Amino acid sequence: MAVSDVPVDLGRDEAREAAVRELSDPAYVSDDPNPLERAIDWVLTRLGELFAGAGGMSGITALTIVVAVLVLIVIIFRLRVGRTGRARRSGDKVFGTTVMTAAEHRAAAEKAAGAGDFAEAVRERFRAVVRELEHRGVLDARAGRTVDEVAFEAGRALPVLADDLRGAAVQFDDVWYGGRPATSEGYQRLVSVDGRVRG
Repeated sequence: MAVSDVPVDLGRDEAREAAVRELSDPAYVSDDPNPLERAIDWVLTRLGELFAGAGGMSGITALTIVVAVLVLIVIIFRLRVGRTGRARRSGDKVFGTTVMTAAEHRAAAEKAAGAGDFAEAVRERFRAVVRELEHRGVLDARAGRTVDEVAFEAGRALPVLADDLRGAAVQFDDVWYGGRPATSEGYQRLVSVDGRVRG
């Protein structure tokens, strides 16, 4: 389009349409910060104001507020994605949908341990402990019980085994929800707890 083809006097609507066309060009928006960048910029600006003593605050007060906010963020993060959040999402349920006896769980645990799958062996041996506790009337047979509930309820009924049961529950949690590797030694500790429950 030649310069002489551009009208000198644009009407209001024509000018608006031309401006919209021009400003919709991606070149104008490519340098705009995305929402995350804007949020980070806002936080950094506020922190800068705090450290500069804006609003009559001293540097110590500002630092205390920043530390408190960081601690709060860490707590919220741990609750949402840490062990508590995982337990809430997964339910930390001991049993799946298949109903097996304590002896069947023990056999499954031994088979898994023999294959070197100690995570599965830990799970199955803990399940055997729970079934044994139910069979002996220490726990009522109830679906949906969590490992922590097992340790608490059985530990109250059998105080002499309370620490062992708590340790077994922690091991189960660490392996299945905490991502820690299961070991042969850890599995043998569960076998020992199972033996004490049976005795």
